[in-house]
Parts: sequence; C-alpha cells; structure tokens
Amino acid sequence: MQLVDIGVNLTHPTFRRDPRAVLDRAYDAGVMQMVLTGTSLSESEAALMLCREMDESGQRLFCTAGIHPHEASQWSSQSATALQQLLAEPEVHAVGECGLDFHRDLSPRAQQERVLEEQLQLAVETGLPVFLHEREADQRLADIVRSFRDQLSAAVVHCFTGEKRALYAYLDLDLHIGITGWICDERRGTHLHPLVREIPSDRLMLESDAPYLLPRTLRPRPKHNEPAFLPEVLREVARHRSVSEQELAATSTACAQQFFRIPSLPST
Repeated sequence: MQLVDIGVNLTHPTFRRDPRAVLDRAYDAGVMQMVLTGTSLSESEAALMLCREMDESGQRLFCTAGIHPHEASQWSSQSATALQQLLAEPEVHAVGECGLDFHRDLSPRAQQERVLEEQLQLAVETGLPVFLHEREADQRLADIVRSFRDQLSAAVVHCFTGEKRALYAYLDLDLHIGITGWICDERRGTHLHPLVREIPSDRLMLESDAPYLLPRTLRPRPKHNEPAFLPEVLREVARHRSVSEQELAATSTACAQQFFRIPSLPST
C-alpha cells in the first residue's frame, strides 16, 4: 500500500534538524511520495532545494511554488518574475500555496485577491495545476477561480475544512479536494465525516500538512505532525467513506499522481 502526501511543510523549523529522518519515517509508513509546500518565494526556493538534496531518484519528492495569502502584502512585480522562474524548474509541479484567508486577514483582502489572480494567470501560462488555500472565503475564492477555470489544467483546495455549500461549489468547478488530519479532530472536524462521502474518488487526495494538523486520534499523541502519520488520515477517511484502507490508498494515490503529474512507483 503506497500513499502520496500532497502537502508537507518540510521547510518548517520543526523539521530543520533532521529532514532525512522525517522522510525515512514517512517511507517506512508507506508514504512513498510527497509534495513539499512553498508558501513564499524563500520557502519555495527552500522546498526546491530539499527536493534536489533529498531525492536523488527524482521520483519521490516534488514541490509547489507560490505566495500564501498571509504573504500577499509582500507581492511586487519582482515577485511575479521570480515566481515565474521557479515554476520553470522541473521539481516544481504546482502553483501555490495561493488563495484567500479571511480568517486571519494577515494581508489586506484586496491584495490577497490580486495576488491570487496573478498566480492563477501564471498557472494558465505554465499549464501547471494550482494548490489553493482558503479559510472563511469560499464564495469569493470560487468566484475568482471560476473566471480562470476554463484555462486552468487543474486545481485542488488543500486542507478542506468547509461546509457542504463550499464543497459543492468547489466540486461544481471540477476542483480536487485535499483532506487532512482535521477530519480526526473531535472538536471541530466531525462535520467532515458525512461530507467526505460526497467527494468523487478521482478528486480526493490526502495530505498531512505537517507539522500542522496532527491527527488527534493518534495514541499516544506526538508533539507535532509528520507525513509518517498520514495513514491515520487514511483510516479516518476510509471509515467515513465505508471503503477499505487499501481501496482508498489506491484511488487517492492514483489521483495525486495524475494531478501533480508525478510517476507511479513499482509496488513493494
């Protein structure tokens, strides 16, 4: 059974001491391929370097490059040029993490929207899929993406935590959905239990968002999340979709490999 983790923040300081050990634990757990998340120009560059340093085969680690909405206020014309250069690197397989965050509002909303639109335009020009972030902004995100959708190759709403209205709006736009350990959180994630049944198997992917969103169903509970814990997300999603873990692993892995255009690996 092989898994693909479509969202790992391996550049986070939590992992700085020994990223190789983090990757080895993931591989031992069956998480055989990972997409490292870029959230700013510097973090995107760091993710790219990790792919090159930690994966000599070029078949296990890939990354995104983009500007998170929290960083939107730092955007400039030079940012667009630098990002375009990053997107041309062979290890970069998606534009993002980009989107809207009206929950924390760390950048002005108008600026978030403008930076999202510029990154969507880069996705149109490069043909790369988009790795989207959204919190408390589903209607506005859907409106913006809709105007680009016919020209985009694909897009995934990463770490989906919304309600039924948002899910259906995203599915109507033919977007993919990423599910994290949020579904394992008895305090705030139980509304996802019936919703994951509504996601078509060819549009459902799994992610850890490590070191964030530790699955709270883990016992004993670790201090922080790792991609090695993605099988816990798999178990919870499979349970609420009433399918076997093996079936969900197969469909979510195939979906991720197709979406990010990454190679399939031989069965072990």
